[in-house]
Amino acid sequence: MKKTAYFRVSLLVAAIILLAWAFFSARSCIQEKRWLALGPIENHPKRVYDVKFAREFADLNDVQLRMAQAIGVPPVADRAAAEHAKKKLVLLEDTDSYVVDSLTHSIPYLIPNAKALLDRIGANFLDSLASKGLNPNKLVITSVLRTEEDVKKLRRGNTNASENSTHRYGTTFDISYWHYVKVPDLRGRPYEDVPPEYLRAVLSQVLKDLHDRKACYVKYERKQTCFHITVRE
Repeated sequence: MKKTAYFRVSLLVAAIILLAWAFFSARSCIQEKRWLALGPIENHPKRVYDVKFAREFADLNDVQLRMAQAIGVPPVADRAAAEHAKKKLVLLEDTDSYVVDSLTHSIPYLIPNAKALLDRIGANFLDSLASKGLNPNKLVITSVLRTEEDVKKLRRGNTNASENSTHRYGTTFDISYWHYVKVPDLRGRPYEDVPPEYLRAVLSQVLKDLHDRKACYVKYERKQTCFHITVRE
């Protein structure tokens, strides 16, 4: 008898759980349809303006190089040698505010201070987008630590690439000002696209603020469509 009663109670509990699941699933579907019916989440831009790139971000390689040599790691010969320098470097991975591009001439490592600066730029960028009525997007990091071998390969295909690259010291990274990654859809309701000109303008304002605070050096790279940034702290 006890087993029968236990079995009946178990069936009753299972039935209640099933009914509750069906109820909330149906309710969720109705809410989802209402959500989707609202359409994409729109932008409401305000106070969006470009910084004068060539004037504001004109820190030449010599200036950035002196800082990189003073606070960075010694240049490494190749990727095998870079493995031994990891104690002084931190790995760069995708976060909520930026993604690391498919690196072809660099490896995803920075000194801790440079990583902290990048995290700060990413966080400030998202906050600034929100304050300006623009939908969230992630930054794209296009170049990080370069080994001596990377620099040689890069110079074979690009004669304008500097042999004394600040990227060799783990202090420097490049952020694309023309490519960004949309934040994934929220509950199936997509964000409306943000024009790249608006995203570039917001990023330039973020960088100018940090540049004015002497947190970093910045060089506007027209051909590479990126901001070349070296940490100063």
